[in-house]
Amino acid sequence: MIAKGLNLLGGFSQMLRMGLVSRFRLRGAYWQWRTQTAFPQTGSPEGFANRFGLMVEYFMWVSRIRRLR
Repeated sequence: MIAKGLNLLGGFSQMLRMGLVSRFRLRGAYWQWRTQTAFPQTGSPEGFANRFGLMVEYFMWVSRIRRLR
C-alpha cells in the first residue's frame, strides 16, 4: 500500500517535471508524438478520466524507470 502511494507520488512528480520541460505545451510536438506512438491506430481514448488514468499509469512507469539509474 505504501509502495503504491510512493509510486503514485513519483508519477505525479514526473508528470510535473515533463510539464515543466515541455513548458506545458500539451499540443506541442513532443505530446503529439507521444499520443501517436501510444495510440497509433485509434488515436487518443475518449473521456478525460480515461486519458488521465493512462497518463498517470505512464508517469508511474517513468518514475520507476528513472529510479533504476
